[in-house]
Amino acid sequence: MNTAATGPVEKPAPSMRTVIVASSAGTAFEWYDFFVYGSLTAIISRKFFAQLDETSATLAALAVFAVGLLFRPMGALIFGRLGDRFGRKGAFLATVLIMGGATFAIGLLPDDPAMAGVSTVLLILLRILQGMAVGGEYGGAAIYVAEHSPANRRGTVTSWIQSSAAFGLMGALAVVLTARTVMGEEAFSDWGWRIPFLASALLVGVSIWMRLKLNESPEFERMKAEGRVSKAPYAEAFLRWSNLKVVLIALFAILMPQGAIWWCAFSYSQIFLETFMKLPGVWANLIMIGATLASIPLYIFFGWLSDKVGRKPILLLGMILAVVSVFPAFKTFSGGANAALLVAQTATPVQIHADPATCSFQFDLLGRKKYETGCDIARSILTKAGVGYDTLEVPAGQPTTVSIGDIIVETTDATGADAKTLTAHAADIDGRLKAVLKQSGFPASADPAQIDWVLVVGGFSILVIAACALYGPMAASLVELFPTNVRYTALSVPYHVGVGWVGGFMPMTAFAVATATGNIFAGLWYPVIFGTLGIIVCLLFYPETKGRPLLD
Repeated sequence: MNTAATGPVEKPAPSMRTVIVASSAGTAFEWYDFFVYGSLTAIISRKFFAQLDETSATLAALAVFAVGLLFRPMGALIFGRLGDRFGRKGAFLATVLIMGGATFAIGLLPDDPAMAGVSTVLLILLRILQGMAVGGEYGGAAIYVAEHSPANRRGTVTSWIQSSAAFGLMGALAVVLTARTVMGEEAFSDWGWRIPFLASALLVGVSIWMRLKLNESPEFERMKAEGRVSKAPYAEAFLRWSNLKVVLIALFAILMPQGAIWWCAFSYSQIFLETFMKLPGVWANLIMIGATLASIPLYIFFGWLSDKVGRKPILLLGMILAVVSVFPAFKTFSGGANAALLVAQTATPVQIHADPATCSFQFDLLGRKKYETGCDIARSILTKAGVGYDTLEVPAGQPTTVSIGDIIVETTDATGADAKTLTAHAADIDGRLKAVLKQSGFPASADPAQIDWVLVVGGFSILVIAACALYGPMAASLVELFPTNVRYTALSVPYHVGVGWVGGFMPMTAFAVATATGNIFAGLWYPVIFGTLGIIVCLLFYPETKGRPLLD
């Protein structure tokens, strides 16, 4: 009889394929949860902010979306510390549980107007949890995969983590589109919008099951065995200049540009098509699904290419292509989506004549501002109709008017009015302006039969290639940039400041710039400015990291 003592049986090391699939699938499911809200912003605004006028409700819904972005760096701090102190696996397993639970709960929120206040507070709290979960997810998954991969294939292997965002976005769009198509728009708007949120329960279950099969990262285990685990990740990452310098270089050289460019290509472009080009939501969803599908092999291609030629040249390629092409790309696919609107804009100039003191910059992070003046109401209506305009100054006290060709429309103020009165007032101005716009040849919506798909696909292709070239090799480059003992913290925090804050606020800021200037393309200066900054800093300060050993 064998009486030899036996220790605990260790799980066999997972294959590289298992590591990639489990890590990428979990990240994709988290991005699905995060993007579902963005895909349903229009319905969320009606369900939870019905007491506001249409513009304020849309801005409030976007502000709640922004709340999740605000808290992403906090999640990076919390889970980054856990990952650097106690291991990668546990930290990014916890993020899946939090994200899935919060998303499922959003699908259960009451939308009865009598409970609007309670539902709004709960929605904000759940968005905070979602933001914190995403803040801890990306860094853990990217690091876990990179610390398993061979140095000469690190770009290729980690590009699957990059593609997980595309899988998540595509999944969110596909579920929303399928539910809309099967149920019909009326039923979907009534109660079917809950289905994409509730579906997250199944996805979370699959993700947890897959991640429980994983072991701890070999690099972390080796560092732990050598007694080099950081006891103070925050101090070492952000108070030691040698590490803080790298954090700042990564933030300005690639992370802020990537946030602005990626969100422009895969988020603002859909808002632009629906809001400005008046393309039906279903068609905008289909275009985004096509762009997202195309991005998946491109992420992997550019990750692979960075293994051959280096990370820095590919990162620079993405930023340079985005900076020089974003304006031409948007104008190209706009012409393909709704050429009649652009023709009408050229043929019939539109002007707002207003006292500048009555015209505000419509960026509302908290969703609490009211737009009550004739200038603000007119700006909002024209911008959402996709109509560009010039704003001309008139003496203080003179009423605001809108000239559409030779026709003058007066817009009066409703300053101090209650919400119901303000909504009715804005609706009256909206009706009068839209009647004149229709009379002047401005189409109320795009005609799907007139879409030029060559222009739409061509314009989107340039944006997608630029965003993928920048994002594909990014995980490998960031993991190679930071020391192992603070890698989770030092990577995650600047990533979510750059991608979460600079990127996530891109749609709100671009919309506000378009409204303030009267030029629907003016918001595109946002990715151009951050992209130009990134090119300069990357050229001067960002090191080539291809092939660096991870354990320092």
